[in-house]
Amino acid sequence: MKLIIQIPCYNEAETLEIALNDLPKKIDGIDEIEYLIINDGSQDETVAVAKRWGVHHVVNFRRNKGLAKGFMAGLDACLLNGADIIVNTDADNQYCGEDIAKLIRPILEGRADIVVGERPIDETAHFSPLKKKLQHLGSWVVRKASKTDIPDAPSGFRAYSREAAMHINVVNDYTYTLETIVQAGRNKMAITSVPIRTNPELRESRLFHSMWGYVKRSMLTILRAFLWYRPLYCFSVVATIPSLIGLGIGIRFLTYFFSGRGSGHVQSLILACALLIIGFITLVIGLLADVIATNRKILEDTQYQIRRLRYDGTRPAEDED
Repeated sequence: MKLIIQIPCYNEAETLEIALNDLPKKIDGIDEIEYLIINDGSQDETVAVAKRWGVHHVVNFRRNKGLAKGFMAGLDACLLNGADIIVNTDADNQYCGEDIAKLIRPILEGRADIVVGERPIDETAHFSPLKKKLQHLGSWVVRKASKTDIPDAPSGFRAYSREAAMHINVVNDYTYTLETIVQAGRNKMAITSVPIRTNPELRESRLFHSMWGYVKRSMLTILRAFLWYRPLYCFSVVATIPSLIGLGIGIRFLTYFFSGRGSGHVQSLILACALLIIGFITLVIGLLADVIATNRKILEDTQYQIRRLRYDGTRPAEDED
C-alpha cells in the first residue's frame, strides 16, 4: 500500500520545510510513503528547499495557475507514480501531520473513498468571529448542495483513494475544496470526515484577500457546481417564480374579464403572458441543461476509463514538468 502526500506550493520557501518535517515517515498499514510538491510558479527557493529536504516528486508550473489546477496536477502525478492513497495538505503547516494516520484510516478500512479533515473551527484562535460564522455557513450550504454531512467543507486536509482520485474533476480556477464535495455527494461516492488538529498560523491565507471576496467566490463555486449536477432542479425553481406570478395575474385578469370589467386590464394580460413565457423558456433551458448534464456524465465515465488505462496500464513514471 503506497501513500503519496502532496503539497501545493506558491512561494513557500519560508514555511515548506516546517510543513515537511511535520509529516509522518511511517504509518501502520502503509508500506511506502512518498512526498510530492506542486510548484505553482513560485519565484522563491521553494523547489530548492523541497529537493534539499528530499521530496520524491516535483510538479512544476512555469507560471502561477491557481490552487485548483495545482491540485489536479498533483493528483495526476500521484496516480502516475502508483499511489494507492493520496493525501493533500498545505505548505504553511496549518494541519497537524500526525493526523494523516487518522485521516487515511477510513480508506484503509474500506469505509470511505474520500476523507475530509474537520478542523476545530470554533477553537481556532487566529479565526475571527466573522470567519468562524462564515465557515459554518459555507459548510452548511455545501452540505445542502451535495447531500453530504461534511462539517468543514473548506478544509484542504484530505485523503483520496486511488479509485476516487480517478473520478475527480475540478473545472473552476479558484479552489477544489467545495466543488469536489458537491461532485462526490452528487455522484454518490463514499465520503466522510474525521476530526483533526491545526497548528498555529505561520502566515495569512493567500486564497483570498478579503472576507467578502472569499464569500463571493465560494458562493459562485457552490452555485456553479450545483447547476452542473442538478440543472433541471435549479432551472425549475427559477421558472416557478415568474410562472406563479404570471398565473396569479392571469387569474386576476380572467376574474375581471368574466365579470365584464376586463377592458381596463389589458396590461395585466400582457404582463401575465410575458411572465408565463419567461417561465416556460427557463424550464426549456433547464431541460436542455439536463440533457447536457447527462452527456457530461457519459464523458466523465469515458474519462475515468481512459484514466484507468493510463494510470493502471503504466509503471510509475518520471516527474512531470
